[in-house]
Amino acid sequence: MEIRRVTVDDAGPLAALVRANRAYLEPWDPIRDESYYTEYGQRRLIADVLGKDDALPYVIVVDGRVVGRVTLSNVVRGPFLSASLGYWVAEETAGRGVASAAVAAIVRAAFTEHGLHRVEAATLLHNVRSRRVLERNGFERIGMAPRYLRIAGEWQDHYLFQLLAENWLAAGPGGA
Repeated sequence: MEIRRVTVDDAGPLAALVRANRAYLEPWDPIRDESYYTEYGQRRLIADVLGKDDALPYVIVVDGRVVGRVTLSNVVRGPFLSASLGYWVAEETAGRGVASAAVAAIVRAAFTEHGLHRVEAATLLHNVRSRRVLERNGFERIGMAPRYLRIAGEWQDHYLFQLLAENWLAAGPGGA
């Protein structure tokens, strides 16, 4: 497993992946416009995010194939040095440690390459798998936000997590 920065050339593989995994991802995602599931829609999303300085989007690659996304968004510099983490993997790779490895890789990049101090993440209360991914990577739960995000058409509560650079470093070589 590896992660690499997303490029517009990933639009086709990502469109095919989100179409194939639509039913699997829908309970965890906001309601998407139909264009999201097209190569054009993915190309537009990638172009938009690549033009921003507050997002660090990556694809997750296994055996040369794109199998998901991991992104640091809402990147804030200055005294805050923080970002929000988001990730998903295709159903066929779920439960095989791919998401955990991708989160470990993006956390390493956040703290070493991008100089961030804090990475935050949020999971739906009933998303046990996602919570385990974060916990395996040293994230600590810091609270619960009622009606935090509109997921699957409903405002839903989320657990909030964070990982600080010094805690990641203290976890040992390579962090958590």
